[in-house]
Amino acid sequence: MNGNFQKDMESIIAGNQNRNRIPTLLLHSCCAPCSSYVLEYLSAYFKITVYYYNPNIYPEQEYTDRVKEQKRLIDELNPYCKNKVDFMEGGYEKERFYEAAKGLEQEPEGGERCGQCFRLRLREAAETAKKEGFDYFCTTLTISPLKNAKKINEIGKEIEEEYEVSFLPSDFKKKNGYVRSIELSKKWNLYRQDYCGCIYSWKQKETNLNGIIKKR
Repeated sequence: MNGNFQKDMESIIAGNQNRNRIPTLLLHSCCAPCSSYVLEYLSAYFKITVYYYNPNIYPEQEYTDRVKEQKRLIDELNPYCKNKVDFMEGGYEKERFYEAAKGLEQEPEGGERCGQCFRLRLREAAETAKKEGFDYFCTTLTISPLKNAKKINEIGKEIEEEYEVSFLPSDFKKKNGYVRSIELSKKWNLYRQDYCGCIYSWKQKETNLNGIIKKR
């Protein structure tokens, strides 16, 4: 990877197109809004299965709501996709996330705890992609302006070597990807959560909200 992850991805897509090849992609998704633009974009070049593996989500009802919304989005988008998008749900293994976050509970958002969370989810996606015979695995996480695309791609590349399944590099926020995801979220009336998903980001949201209320 040369550091321009969008161009790296475009190069891979172009190579497959030159061979008239439509490869399979296991796309780890963190939520429906983040996946909206990614699916619109990549479904023209890949046979995608959205893999919903997010044991970090708190509380359980939030997890259930996000899964439901992810499925609804796929149903809404499929009539417009060149290649049909499928869905696969991983386990809601909360204990694995808390084990990964152990000792890092006080880390700020974007710190090492988030890195361990990325690694947990990407490793599970790679393992599943390997087991199910997918050509590539990838994640929607890089669409967020709050996520470190360089770190996510570095982790993906490490795991690619570990599982011997190709990682599709990305920086989906580029080329107005994030802006487009907001447009699509409005179009499909998607539930857009107001925190990343884990209990630590939820607590931070509550702390910030209480601070605003007190100032008033």
